[in-house]
Amino acid sequence: MIASGVALIILAPLALLIALAVKLSSRGPVLFRQTRMGMNFRPFHVLKFRTMRKDAAGPKITSGKDTRVTRAGAILRASKLDELPQLWNVFCGDMSLVGPRPEVPEYVEKYRKEYALILKVRPGITDPASILYRSESELLGQSEDPIRYYEEVLLPQKLAISSEYVRTATMMRDIKILLETLIVCFLPGRVTSPVAVQPGKKS
Repeated sequence: MIASGVALIILAPLALLIALAVKLSSRGPVLFRQTRMGMNFRPFHVLKFRTMRKDAAGPKITSGKDTRVTRAGAILRASKLDELPQLWNVFCGDMSLVGPRPEVPEYVEKYRKEYALILKVRPGITDPASILYRSESELLGQSEDPIRYYEEVLLPQKLAISSEYVRTATMMRDIKILLETLIVCFLPGRVTSPVAVQPGKKS
């Protein structure tokens, strides 16, 4: 809470600039709210800067060059700055800085057995799986059926990584994950990931 509160104050000017860019890029609210499942299966509303056109219909996952994404939204997604408002979720106690990424209720229900372990902790802004799959939309864009690929391949792999994280989490590892996140955000071309080991592909 202290770290997120300080970050909210320090990053307030940047957040205001992003909010202005979102507002000028397309009609609609600055923030996007979506129900995600939190610790102990308690739902909450995750916050993001809006990156899609207002009332854009379609699947809950985005792949490749999704036409619903605005110009400003594409930049925010690439830099991960659309996640910045989640510092408020951390400050309110719904999330942690580091922890398994929160998922929508329908996928949590589909993999309830796996989430029984994962949701023993608060979801986080970043984790090993989000670092490893930082180019998830590009991966999905290469698939003939992005939704099926996400549900049957990517999500199970991410769940395996998250389960391993929950079982072995330490303060030092969380610090390494935070540093790794900063590196991939500001130096996206640099290949690192000693904290995120990709599991075997599902056949």
